[in-house]
Amino acid sequence: MKYYVGIDLGGTNIVAGVVDENYNILSKASKKTNCPRPAAEIAADMGDCAIEAIAKANLKIDDIEWIGIGTPGIADNENGVIEYANNLGFKDVPMAEYIKKKINKPVYLANDANAAAYGEFVAGAAKGAKNAVCITLGTGVGGGIIIDGKIYAGSNCAGAEIGHMVIEVDGPDCTCGMKGCFEVFSSATGLIRMSKEAMEQDKESAMWQISNEHGSRVTARTSFDAMRAGDKTAKAVVDKYIKYLAMGITNTINIFQPDVLCIGGGVCNEGDTLLLPVKALVAQNVYTKNSKKNTEIVIAKLGNDAGIIGAAFLGNA
Repeated sequence: MKYYVGIDLGGTNIVAGVVDENYNILSKASKKTNCPRPAAEIAADMGDCAIEAIAKANLKIDDIEWIGIGTPGIADNENGVIEYANNLGFKDVPMAEYIKKKINKPVYLANDANAAAYGEFVAGAAKGAKNAVCITLGTGVGGGIIIDGKIYAGSNCAGAEIGHMVIEVDGPDCTCGMKGCFEVFSSATGLIRMSKEAMEQDKESAMWQISNEHGSRVTARTSFDAMRAGDKTAKAVVDKYIKYLAMGITNTINIFQPDVLCIGGGVCNEGDTLLLPVKALVAQNVYTKNSKKNTEIVIAKLGNDAGIIGAAFLGNA
């Protein structure tokens, strides 16, 4: 049996997991990222998490084949450098070198969305596909592209920024500096924004009561829950959200024509309430609607484990 370590580096948490060759996570260890602080300190904690996870799995460092890291931002795997990660304050961080000082094993790097996509590709919703795209609906919209079984990162390690495809010119501002990005409408953040805007226009909406029941918090579930309660304003929000999500997915399919496109993130907990109308709209609009074969749209399976599993197998990616 072969064993690998996958590290999911986030702005809030560092999580390391030992994964066997059958994609089973045997153990995990975690620490707070505690940004901002020097990259070398964060790297030291990443190494400690990996060592702790290896011990929890009753293994030794010699039993590990390699270490893979999924990180926010631009990851140059060839040179072992995290070129830029704004939420971590990283610029040109020699992460592979740092980790090798603690654990003398090969180290592989990838953007966190690419690592999660690779996890779904090898062990989750896109398993068995040759070409796949994974879209994560979270604070932003993350993207990962697999072509012929390999992660596509572009010529400058910054590819697959699907969330920053513009779908409404002169739409709402995006954090990237453009307007009307896919991310503005289809992230959980975008759904929350649209819900709040609709609530201000309809003071009688059931979304007010639902948010009050959750400490006056509006979440990505608020509009869906209110829609299920029969609220017309909430249904309009959900319909708008689904329309934009389907448009972004349609554009992505038109470009890549993957075997499978999987969507993940907390919004996907809505299941068929989200998936079925999205699939219907995509089927109406995709360029290949009359083709014998079309992309299968599915919900991601691995949840938060996708990044760990994908990172663990970056040596193959």
